[in-house]
Amino acid sequence: MNLTKFKPAMKPAGKLFLAALLFMMACSPAERTPQLINIRGLVFGTYYSITYFSEDDEVYQESIDSLFKAFNNSLSYYEKNSLISRINRNETTEVDEWFITVFNRSQEIAEETQGAFDATVSPLVNAWGFGFSDRSEVPSQQVDSILQFVGYEKIRLENNRIVKEDPRVQLDFNAIAKGYAADVVGEFLRSEGVEIYLVDIGGDMVAHGLKPDGSQWRIGLEKPSGRFDDPQEVGFLVEVKDIGLATSGTYRQYFEEDGQRYSHTIDPSTGFPVEHNLLSVSVFAEDGMSADAYATAFMVMGLEKARQFVKKRDELEAFFIFSEAEREEFGTYTSAGLDILLMEDI
Repeated sequence: MNLTKFKPAMKPAGKLFLAALLFMMACSPAERTPQLINIRGLVFGTYYSITYFSEDDEVYQESIDSLFKAFNNSLSYYEKNSLISRINRNETTEVDEWFITVFNRSQEIAEETQGAFDATVSPLVNAWGFGFSDRSEVPSQQVDSILQFVGYEKIRLENNRIVKEDPRVQLDFNAIAKGYAADVVGEFLRSEGVEIYLVDIGGDMVAHGLKPDGSQWRIGLEKPSGRFDDPQEVGFLVEVKDIGLATSGTYRQYFEEDGQRYSHTIDPSTGFPVEHNLLSVSVFAEDGMSADAYATAFMVMGLEKARQFVKKRDELEAFFIFSEAEREEFGTYTSAGLDILLMEDI
């Protein structure tokens, strides 16, 4: 404030008023240092960690848990009476706004990736033992029959109602819903006046704003392990803001039979687990929902197709980790707009 605009000659009351005004301004909430708040919990069968800077020290745990509960009741494949479960059982066709958003984006990305991402792949995932059912044997003889009712083009949305070409078609939003949930939490925080936050739901993230010291959010990326139960090791670091991030990989979820490893990532076009050298991909997109879905699509595509796809999309960046037959160590590929740091160099 420029105090020269006040006349130097004042009555004592005026001086007291000015002193009081300056004191109030110094103590006003706008001048307070934002406090770092972190809340944690369990949701969707995984963890969540939400970090944000608040000027009023408000903790939104109860509100966010209520939001997750409502979200689960709409989109959780594992909730028996959720909206998506009832649609899969053909008990209803009417959908809500969350369902509409996720369904429409799923169909868009399915078109863009030529079916590499497909929300109707659920029966195949289940048959291979990565869903509800235990796998009794490799279901190669079941695949052809299941493929008859798998395909994003076999289901559509008309007047806020789901229309199936075959009643056996089922939806599974596991590969997109966590990212969307991170978006939803971010929208909630912004509605409460919180502009600086990092929402992490099982590794699917949304980062918004710069921290009060002007720095970006620092995210660790896991180094692929040899087996699913190996300790987690962060091998890389990236700094981000105003972006969605999701990582998908084959090295944690798989089964082995007769010396062969079968990935949990199922190719919707063949009905079989993918077989390629891509171990993991981290995708950076405009929102968490898109990053989540593209990460799954790229794991289906494999390294070369996914790399070419990213090169053509200005709104996407990706970091690929892949195995190399001639080397014990893995290789990496970083798209042009990313700066990935090695932890050993920090």
